[in-house]
Formats: sequence, C-alpha cells, structure tokens
Amino acid sequence: MFIVKNNKSSFYQIVYKINGKKTTRSTNTINRAEAQKILEEFKKSFTVSVQKNISTLPKDDIHSLSKFKSEYLEYLRPIKSKNYIESIDLSFNQFISFCGNVSLKQINTQILDRFISLTFARTQRGAHHYYRTLKAAFNKAVEWNYIESNPFTKVKFPRLTKVYPAFLTEDDLLIILANTPYQYLKDIFLVAFYTGMRLGELINMRRDWINLFNNQILVKCSDAFLTKNKKERIIPMSEKVKSVLTSRFQNLTHQLNEVVFYRIKGKRLHQETISKQFKDAVRKSNLNDRIHFHSLRHSFASLLVQRGVSLYVVKELLGHEDLTTTQIYSHLQQQNLRDAVNLL
Repeated sequence: MFIVKNNKSSFYQIVYKINGKKTTRSTNTINRAEAQKILEEFKKSFTVSVQKNISTLPKDDIHSLSKFKSEYLEYLRPIKSKNYIESIDLSFNQFISFCGNVSLKQINTQILDRFISLTFARTQRGAHHYYRTLKAAFNKAVEWNYIESNPFTKVKFPRLTKVYPAFLTEDDLLIILANTPYQYLKDIFLVAFYTGMRLGELINMRRDWINLFNNQILVKCSDAFLTKNKKERIIPMSEKVKSVLTSRFQNLTHQLNEVVFYRIKGKRLHQETISKQFKDAVRKSNLNDRIHFHSLRHSFASLLVQRGVSLYVVKELLGHEDLTTTQIYSHLQQQNLRDAVNLL
C-alpha cells in the first residue's frame, strides 16, 4: 500500500489490493505530506475492517492460528535450525497480530491481500519472508486436512525491488583487517571471506572439523550445533585459511571438541557481538554502509563466480539447498560471457 501520482489526476492516489486486484483511492490533495497522513489513517481503517470481517473462532473448530503455529513449529524443530524456527515464529506472530487468533478456515484472499499490502509498505523483504514462510506452513495445513486449499496460492505477491548483495574486494578486506583491533576477530573475518562460512558455523568450528593434511574443513552437525539446512559439507582450504588455522592450532589443546575461535578460552563467542565489531571496522574503513558480516559470504561467492567458477560448484561450497538461491550471483558472470563471445 502506497501513494502515487498518475496522469489521470493531480491528486495523490492510494494504491492497494482487494481480492488480488489493484485498486486506487484519491487522497484529494496535491500535498505529499498531507497525502502521507491520509495514507496512514487509511491503513488503520483498512486493518480494522479486516478484523471486523472475521468472526470469533467457532467452538467446534480447534484449528486456530496459534494452535496451528504450535503444531507446525513442533513438527519443524527436529529438521530445521534454531534460526529458521525463530523466523517462522516471527511470521506467525506478525500475522496473528494483524488478524487475531482466528480459525484457519476463516483466512481468505482479502485478509491476505491487506496483510501483505501493509507489511510490504513497511518492509518489502520482511513481507516477502512472511509470505513465503506462511505459504509453506499452509501447504502443510492442507496435507494435515485442516483446510481444503491454501489461500496463499491465490495471492500474487508484489514485485520486489531487485537489489544485488553488497560484497568486498580483497583490498577492502585488507583495509577492514587494518581497522580491526583484535587478532581473533581478524582471523574470523579472513576465514569467513575465503571460505564463505556463516558466522554461526565459524564460532562453533571445532578442532575436529579441520584436516590440515587434506586441506579441508568439514562443517559438522552435532547435538550442540546444526547448520542452517542440517547438512554437513566440505570446504577446501586456501593457503591463507590454512595459515590462519595452523596459527590458531598452536594455542589449542588436543581436545577434538575445542572451539577454534575464542576471545577467552572456555567462553563461546556471540554472533551479535562479532557482527557489531565487524560493522564498526567497516565504518572505520569508510566503506559502503550496506556491508555487514554476511557480506563476507557474498564476497566469497562473488569472487569465485567472477573467476569463472560454475554456479553449481559455488552452490555446493555455500551449502545452498537450491540453485535459485545461488543465482543471485549470476549477474557477475556477464564479463565471462562477454569474454567468451570475444573469442569468436
């Protein structure tokens, strides 16, 4: 839901959807600030009208949103990571906050259109995440015979603004390392850049993950740690990574379950703290403020693609379940395509 001007009127128009169809409503003003206030009021009335159209939960219908959320999360816990579970929980909470703890059977396309319109106006990426995760959840509700069909399949999600991920060059990394105060942080940043490992994987890396003889890291799952998709993968080590890990091994004992990266022995590092310290180093380096810790993973993939490595190989190294996720780097292949044509 947003305001826009068109050729048909000098007034700002509110654009929103009802039952999947785009609709406009005039604000009767040419002043953008006034139009924005009218939009905010319209959003409130829009939400109220949704809630009024939903009756209370029938007594004989046990399949409420909150009940289904609990069952669905319980089903996912053995097969999905903690972070993924938390993201699903957030999606349900946002939806329940919008329409209340209603019956699954009461949810229709009008409700979903309004929910998506409002969240999309606030956060495009967030709205897309809610849409994807709730759509998958409702597919499971169909399988469990809670509902006859998935209402999310009847709703068309708005087109997202295409934004390529920010990534670093090797020179950028050197600048960041120069502005990083502690050696353990420098080591984490460098290994992340040259392996594409996630931050959660790095701070949980144990001695027995590393094989210096075969020059490879085996990202392992255990009772204490699970990868994002609960799958293990092998990452070959470059000489730069091997040098860092060899150096860290000198300060480790022979216990195979000892973590490799730490500030104080015996204390696990926190993801939020490492992310913040990386961001501080980026800002001290006067680099693009869009760069964050996950950009190191993007940078690893970007460098490989630009040097002619197949997206299929990059997919395996990153541990993506689906090639479509890896294809966000496909635009970097354009130079390789041009070079290939120039050979003709």
